[in-house]
Amino acid sequence: MFDHTHGLSGHRILTGDRPTGPLHIGHLAGTLAGRVQLQVRNRQTILIADLQALTDNAGNPAKVSSNVLELALDYLAAGIDPAQTTIALQSGIPELAELSTLYMNLVPVSRLLRNPTIKSEIEARGFGDSLPAGFLCYPVSQAADITAFCADLVPAGADQAPLVELSNEIAMRINRMAGEEVLPRAELLQSHAPRLPGIDGRRKMSKSAGNAIMLSDEPDDIRRKVFAMYTDHGHLRVSDPGKVEGNVVFAMLDAFDLEPEAVADLKERYRAGGLGDMVLKRRAEAVLQDLLAPIRARRKMLASEAGEIRKILEAGTAAARETVQPQHSRVRRAFGLA
Repeated sequence: MFDHTHGLSGHRILTGDRPTGPLHIGHLAGTLAGRVQLQVRNRQTILIADLQALTDNAGNPAKVSSNVLELALDYLAAGIDPAQTTIALQSGIPELAELSTLYMNLVPVSRLLRNPTIKSEIEARGFGDSLPAGFLCYPVSQAADITAFCADLVPAGADQAPLVELSNEIAMRINRMAGEEVLPRAELLQSHAPRLPGIDGRRKMSKSAGNAIMLSDEPDDIRRKVFAMYTDHGHLRVSDPGKVEGNVVFAMLDAFDLEPEAVADLKERYRAGGLGDMVLKRRAEAVLQDLLAPIRARRKMLASEAGEIRKILEAGTAAARETVQPQHSRVRRAFGLA
């Protein structure tokens, strides 16, 4: 399922998430499972981007602060090992904020507005004239994160490619200012897993849309959500030919079923007619129950040790701050600052 991470070693990897809610299986299929593999032979940092989350949640900061621990729990439950991966809190590394401020002097507003990812996110949120300056500039903040850790690989979806491109533009500008290579270029490590649709089949999986299966969901919740999944509205009888494309159940099987040949056979039978939706849903439920049971169990165990989780975050943030300080100093010198 996650072959794009195999064989990679010796890289400096930066990745992360905004703490606006717990993670769901779409995150697992997209990058989280890959991060678990990447941590073995690479130097990986996962940044809990609480400052970035405030760019469109400043009116409800409790939503951000209350989810920091939830996000850390999801990471650890999914297999992120703090002995191999540094988990850090963005707001605990003030050097990142200063780098963001310095980089903003290098990026015209017109460049930010041309960014297709930013344009689509602004439209989706309906900001209009009330667009927060922080939201418009968050790609600059991401560039500060990437360059501060000298990351050469950034695991993310295809929509993040323009943000990595901007980071590289800034790095090259800093290098020209310094007259030497201060900051390396980064590459996007794109997951081959398609973005999982929500159980309603109408949009991507999202907690806010109420169409997601969370990593922490109980067995009854998983069962209920699987049996509510959209399949094919034209598949009225078992004997009717069914469509695989757009069928959420098949999307789940493609992402998580460990027997791809069996899934291919189910697709052939479904297209031909004679295979009922309930057969597919029972298989998908079994797959997801097996996938999430150990994650849920680890999460419950870790949740009873909140103090230890906070210690992991504190230690990771302190280690991350030590990592970025040399780059921070070099960038300051490039700007003529002591």
